[in-house]
Amino acid sequence: MTDPTQDPGPDSDRIAEIAANQPPFARLLGLTVVSAAPDRVLAELLVTEDLTNRNGTLHGGAIMAVADNLGGTATFLNLDLEAGEGTSTIESKTNFFRTVALGDTARCETVPLHRGRSTMVWQTTITRGDGTLAANVIQTQMVLRPRG
Repeated sequence: MTDPTQDPGPDSDRIAEIAANQPPFARLLGLTVVSAAPDRVLAELLVTEDLTNRNGTLHGGAIMAVADNLGGTATFLNLDLEAGEGTSTIESKTNFFRTVALGDTARCETVPLHRGRSTMVWQTTITRGDGTLAANVIQTQMVLRPRG
């Protein structure tokens, strides 16, 4: 879904479709994209028992997977899909600051640090329901173009 407070542009239907049609793995995690635009993607993730570690808090791998999906989504929103462009993660770094408890909702915001022709760098900030920082992920996405 696009942010209803933003002026819908010519790409608003495309953005809404990309936000609503997340990959199967994102659906498996329970990730919900709340709003999406080429310069910001917001999402939420309810911490269920299936996503917890041995300590009963959100697994670090789930945090990394969510950030990877959102970085890919954000890149996808900036690609020329008609020209056949795609994307692949080539680097990702995560800092963990606090746990996110079972039953809490992690809020995720992905913003660009760099949007180039061959790579894009995204920062995903994950906060707990109380607004405190849980993790920060910076990842690089390569822009893939058809050969020929």
